[in-house]
Amino acid sequence: MTREAVLDVFEQFREDIDQGNDRRERLIKASRDVTNISKKAIFLLHRIVLEDSADDRALALRAAASGRAKLAEANALFALMRPELVGDRYWRYHRQVTGGVQEYIEALSFAHYVEHDALISYQQVQDALSDADGPFFPLNPSDYLLGLSDLTGELMRFAISNIARRGGRPKASQVCAFVRGCKSDFERFTPHVRDLSKKQYVTANSLEKIEVAAYAISVRSSEYDLPQEMLDDLVAQVTARFSLDNNRDAHTHHDGGGGYGERER
Repeated sequence: MTREAVLDVFEQFREDIDQGNDRRERLIKASRDVTNISKKAIFLLHRIVLEDSADDRALALRAAASGRAKLAEANALFALMRPELVGDRYWRYHRQVTGGVQEYIEALSFAHYVEHDALISYQQVQDALSDADGPFFPLNPSDYLLGLSDLTGELMRFAISNIARRGGRPKASQVCAFVRGCKSDFERFTPHVRDLSKKQYVTANSLEKIEVAAYAISVRSSEYDLPQEMLDDLVAQVTARFSLDNNRDAHTHHDGGGGYGERER
């Protein structure tokens, strides 16, 4: 092989490496944008679904519709990512996109729960990650399970907020039972899905917070024949304490350096 031929081969190697690095950076940025949009969708869902309303069902439908509308912005980004993830590129660059995909699934599953009081299926998530031209990319079952595991944290906040609402305590009990079922069902997958055991630990903490808050309210209301106004004040005090705990946990989680930042490297 001549010297010129060898140089041509290495020039092609250089171009391939440069293209791969550029693609990786584009996917990291797009995944971060998807994460930000998904977080905004979750915040929007919490804000709307906890508004005062005489018709809780209509409120839930409006919240879910608003959340899905916000997530449409993430779908537009996924559509732009599709050419970068064709064929085996999806698996090659999976670490760069998994954070955004999991956050999207968390937001989508929360909207689905608000609307249907049920867990979104794998096929429903894959359908959401598609358009008229087909799927944006194949949905990794691990991403599906990890995204659903993150949902339990949002359901904990949803349950605690419902405990503080007048007439919302039955809903909180329903959410508590649902989170308990999720923890039990996900346990069987922990040997097969990386990082799921860590998220199961967080799910257990979320479940404990719901149960302790509900138990405190139940005990106090049964011990004393309290007027509704005093009971609501007591509930507000209990839920305020749990809100502070949640904020500290969130701060610790972000300072810990884990999660998304590690997945994208």
